[in-house]
Amino acid sequence: MADDRKLYLGLKLRVLRRELGLNQTRMAEELGVSPSYLNHLERNQRPLTAQMLLRLANVYDIDIRDFVAGTQEGAATALGEILSDGLVRDIGIARDEVLEVAENYPGVSEAIGRFYRALSDLRRLPEQVGVGAAAPLHAPLDWLREAVARAGNHFAELDVAAELLSPELGDDPSALQAGIRARLKERHGMGVQIVREDVLGGTLRHYDMHRRRLLLSERLASSGRLFALAYQLCAQEMADGIAAQVARTGPPDEDSRRLAGIALTNYAAAALIMPYDRFTKAAEQSRHDLLLLRARFGVSMEQLGHRLTSLGRTGARGVPFFMVKIDRAGNISKRFDGEAWPFARLGGTCPRWDAHAGQEPDAVGAQLIERLDGRRFLSLTIGLPRDGGARGRSVIALGCEAKHAGRIVHADGIDVEKGSAVEVGPTCHLCERRNCPDRALPPVTRALDLHGYERTVAPFPFRRV
Repeated sequence: MADDRKLYLGLKLRVLRRELGLNQTRMAEELGVSPSYLNHLERNQRPLTAQMLLRLANVYDIDIRDFVAGTQEGAATALGEILSDGLVRDIGIARDEVLEVAENYPGVSEAIGRFYRALSDLRRLPEQVGVGAAAPLHAPLDWLREAVARAGNHFAELDVAAELLSPELGDDPSALQAGIRARLKERHGMGVQIVREDVLGGTLRHYDMHRRRLLLSERLASSGRLFALAYQLCAQEMADGIAAQVARTGPPDEDSRRLAGIALTNYAAAALIMPYDRFTKAAEQSRHDLLLLRARFGVSMEQLGHRLTSLGRTGARGVPFFMVKIDRAGNISKRFDGEAWPFARLGGTCPRWDAHAGQEPDAVGAQLIERLDGRRFLSLTIGLPRDGGARGRSVIALGCEAKHAGRIVHADGIDVEKGSAVEVGPTCHLCERRNCPDRALPPVTRALDLHGYERTVAPFPFRRV
């Protein structure tokens, strides 16, 4: 390691052990340490030493850089965003102090994060505060995003269960759809029926429990019908595994539990349609040709993008993509951070990012972007077809660190090291890039530097110190 900072990676170590299907005693034996020492590491009571990192790399064939990256940096970024809030901004907490807390006291960082999210929930419900109504301690959607991020958007047990089921159903999308229909009928007594849109009254999928019929709207595209069938089959045959995974995430309330159940059943359905081993091989062989992969597996671009972010199997990891779904107003309705999300975790994105410009459904736009710290990322955007009566068109944006660009066909022709990159920031109110003409807000970390006798190209000029 380049410096002497201590690494507390207990969560990642615990996730790795679960992925490998090991208990603490077995992993301790394989690493040549005592179970109590391993327990201390997992609970962040001891830092992970360089020697232990090398043992992990040798025994379990992991990339040390990937294993270490993301955890501390992500925690420090999130903590920095919290401490830029107007309530505490005037304290002027130095960056190195934030790093020290995030890296050496991860439990404190997590506690601060939970308090801040609770405060944010209360701010969203001002009319309920002061009248005795109980506000939720954690919005279910925020909780789910956090739980998925902690797992690295990878749930090994569900991938394994889907791979065991997949060979019995067929590979080709049409064969797979027919195989799922037959299995639902033969093993579960369920029929499938395509019905007119007006019959379902705006619903795309409905399961009639009394007649044991799955009703699918005629509006659903082929990819939507396949996914709906896979969802129903996984809900039947992987129910115990999904319930166990939901329980491990520790939902704080019933709404969060239900939301996690739906999200993990969606994950299982994607894993059934795009089985891990076959999908990762196809992705690598095609150099992540998004349009080809979409056609080969019969999925939508949104389903494909989500699956690409979930390839975290130990020893067979895919490109660590991040993904967002953005509408034309810039609202993020879905986000999976990956290992190197280049923007703010608690705010919006940078207006200089091409994802906001939109893209046609069958065209992939590539952009090379560079953060303030010099790290470069490849961004891929593709538009989604208009859904139902929606006026606007949403965009799926995938991205990864530029070092992976050689594995992606859409990056051909881009010199990721010497080529021109668009300079971006975390989000306007946290960005200290001085000469940005697209800035919408001044940075909260700097004082404004306004003069009546001059006007700069960039709005909201601010002082360097």
